[in-house]
Amino acid sequence: MQKNDYSLEALVEPLCLWYEKNKRSMPWRDDATPYHVWLSEIMLQQTRIEAVKEYYRRFTTQLPDVASLAEVSEEELMKLWEGLGYYNRARNLQKAARLVMERYDGRLPASYDLLLELPGIGSYTAGAIASIAYGIAAPAVDGNVLRVTMRYLNCDDDIMKQSVRKKMERAIMAVIPREKPGVFNQALMELGEVICIPNGKPLCGQCPLADLCQAHAVGRETELPVKPEKKSRRIEKRTILLLEQEGRIGIVKRPEKGLLAGLWEFPAFDGYKTLPWIKEWLAAKGAGETRVSRLQGGKHIFSHVEWHMRGYRIEGIRGGCELIPNLVWVEKEELKNRYALPIAFHTFLHQILSGK
Repeated sequence: MQKNDYSLEALVEPLCLWYEKNKRSMPWRDDATPYHVWLSEIMLQQTRIEAVKEYYRRFTTQLPDVASLAEVSEEELMKLWEGLGYYNRARNLQKAARLVMERYDGRLPASYDLLLELPGIGSYTAGAIASIAYGIAAPAVDGNVLRVTMRYLNCDDDIMKQSVRKKMERAIMAVIPREKPGVFNQALMELGEVICIPNGKPLCGQCPLADLCQAHAVGRETELPVKPEKKSRRIEKRTILLLEQEGRIGIVKRPEKGLLAGLWEFPAFDGYKTLPWIKEWLAAKGAGETRVSRLQGGKHIFSHVEWHMRGYRIEGIRGGCELIPNLVWVEKEELKNRYALPIAFHTFLHQILSGK
């Protein structure tokens, strides 16, 4: 069924009543300052709530306000973000923080339009900050909201289309309660997170909108929302090297553009390299009498690519040997506590730190 009228008036009251009674306690919700709302919304992009809580606690302990975020070194910032992925989110946070210090004396602007001008803040995040932290009537339409509303309307519109998102933003703006816009926006998000869930049968028996939901009335809940099938991810085979010299580990920085831009990593080759190939390479580089052992492999999934990784530990490398351009030797404690290593490499990091 195709539906052109996004009529949402009837859901406002029951949804808000449900939320007020059932909302979960979260650190950024319990202390909804503009900085905390902003930070949590950026962290929660592509990341589960439970996974974010500890990162949020650590981040706000070290960087409690916009000023401290603007001033922190990139190395420290990346370390605080380590494991959350999508590292440009953190870089944009800092770019925005610096602009907020310059333009607004360290306080995020109480304006949807001005928030949109800051790096890394799109319409959803601007709407969340404006409505939750400042009580401004502004829509905050994310995947949870689109899933709830498309099921509620029994609508087959493709939610990946920008035109559909914009139309839903206008529909929500038309009904959002001016006295509690943050409650309404959070209620829609919350319903999508705990009741009207993706990837499985929604919990319609617990839903405050079950009697109003048009998809539920005709048994189409699991068919919606409509979005195009994801393209299959490209698989890349890689060989990871854990180089050891006098108790130190060799790491390099990735290029400043592209996947995991500017982050530290263990040196790697494209493709799978065999043990004889590795030994020949070491000999050609003059590495000396090394000990080479195979490590447990790993796999990491990015949005459009999968890394399938094979690893080798190489011990006893001769001092002064230049194996890799721009290789930096660091102590194990430094590697653990100072340098941000993307989670893709953590299976190898754990092996080298444990000595296994």
